[in-house]
Amino acid sequence: MKIRKKIREDDTALQMTPMIDIVFQLLVFFIMTFKIVLPEGDFNIRMPPPATQQSSPPDTSPTLTLRMTAGTDGALSSLKLGDRSFDDAGGTTAFDKLRGYIIDLVNDEGGPGTASDREVELECDYDLDYEHVIQAITAVSGYIKDGQRYKLIERIRFAPPVE
Repeated sequence: MKIRKKIREDDTALQMTPMIDIVFQLLVFFIMTFKIVLPEGDFNIRMPPPATQQSSPPDTSPTLTLRMTAGTDGALSSLKLGDRSFDDAGGTTAFDKLRGYIIDLVNDEGGPGTASDREVELECDYDLDYEHVIQAITAVSGYIKDGQRYKLIERIRFAPPVE
């Protein structure tokens, strides 16, 4: 008796449809999650050559010092810009008077653009209510009139608080 070896040819075929589906799903996933990052621009900046041991000219506009003192309950008791004092007399607040003075000061110095040269330093008492500090910053930095925004002094710094 002869033993025959039957050679079976298995008909194994790869299913291509599910593979294509997976590839398209991955493609859609990566396209949807791709974030376009703008490349940094090549800024054509021409810097001046280094200075030859020349000192910079002194600042012509001195720093204005705004002194705010607090009462016993944290309320504002006095507001001084340099040697000039502002109070709540005459129906207008001290901060409105301060804003008017800053407007006159900035306009007298040469018109628009000179406000950016000025700097105000706020000296506040340790117990002063925070709302008064914000009112002072608002009065010094600018105002809105007829829907138009006017800038006054943009550089504001704080002196260390004194207890």
